[in-house]
Amino acid sequence: MRYISACIVGLGSVALLGCTTPTTEPVSLGPDFMPLETGRFIVYDVTEQRYSLTAAPTTTTYQLKETVGNSYTDVTGQTAYRLQRYRRATAAATWTPDSLWTARLTDRAAIRTENGVDFVKLQFPVQERDRWNGNQFNQYDDDQYQTRQVRQPYTIGSQSFDETVQVVQQDDSTLVSRDKRVEVYARQLGLVYKERAQFHYCSTGACLGKAQIDFGVRQVFRLVAYGKE
Repeated sequence: MRYISACIVGLGSVALLGCTTPTTEPVSLGPDFMPLETGRFIVYDVTEQRYSLTAAPTTTTYQLKETVGNSYTDVTGQTAYRLQRYRRATAAATWTPDSLWTARLTDRAAIRTENGVDFVKLQFPVQERDRWNGNQFNQYDDDQYQTRQVRQPYTIGSQSFDETVQVVQQDDSTLVSRDKRVEVYARQLGLVYKERAQFHYCSTGACLGKAQIDFGVRQVFRLVAYGKE
């Protein structure tokens, strides 16, 4: 009888365990970090500095507006959106056409075509320390991107965003060069910050190893406005 009772208790325990709902970590969303909807727009303040060994750095500031245009079916049979880009020198100036890029979302990635080149900006699902080749759909060499600070808040000036993901495309420095490319995406909004710093240092004579810039560029994009037209 003790054996039978033990079995009944054991079976009851198994039954209870079988009815328990397993606890799982929430899945980070993907497309929400790069929403594509006709009429959406974002305006950035852009600061661009160009460096030369023989002259002082030149600094240019302007605003860039990116509007999501109509959707269409691309050559792969997928739905893509036109990204109409406009530029102006100051907030009081008139927008003038700058360029036309495109973007598309798949079940695995967010892809932007910039100046005719495809880049995988995000890989889904968005997860901490995830890595992928941002150049997997173009002719360039492997370029490993990595996510950091997934679903963390981020502040730009007076604007705060509750859930963002930072994508480090490259952060490398040597005696002869510096390559830093970082993008931050906010959930239900898209790209809110972008930094690109690519320098070549003087590598001859007395300036070797002193991080003296021979030539290069640094660009910073900061979101200042967004909405839907």
